[in-house]
Amino acid sequence: MFDPSKAEHVYIAIGYTNLRMGIDGLSSLVANRFHENPQTNSLFLFCGRKRDRIKGLYWDRDGYILLYKRLETGRYQWPRTENELKELTSQQFRWLMEGLNIYQEKAIQPVTKQFRY
Repeated sequence: MFDPSKAEHVYIAIGYTNLRMGIDGLSSLVANRFHENPQTNSLFLFCGRKRDRIKGLYWDRDGYILLYKRLETGRYQWPRTENELKELTSQQFRWLMEGLNIYQEKAIQPVTKQFRY
């Protein structure tokens, strides 16, 4: 059984994706548009125009796993401003799966640069 916490990286394809694509189409999209290797220990997530369903693509050593989730109510808070691949932190992934925006303004952001005194 696939456990998303075992993926080293979680990426979302920002913008709309045609969810009629299957494994071959999504893996080709990852390789050709985003220039990433789809056969790594990474989970790639895609969302359509309706924002009520997502597809995930994961390479599991000997083949692909295609994940599909449709919400019965509500919409995913999916970023739509660009056409790129964005890596999520584990916290951002949880927020996304809970229906929250991945950019939480009130969340304490990690320090990226430390100063010496």
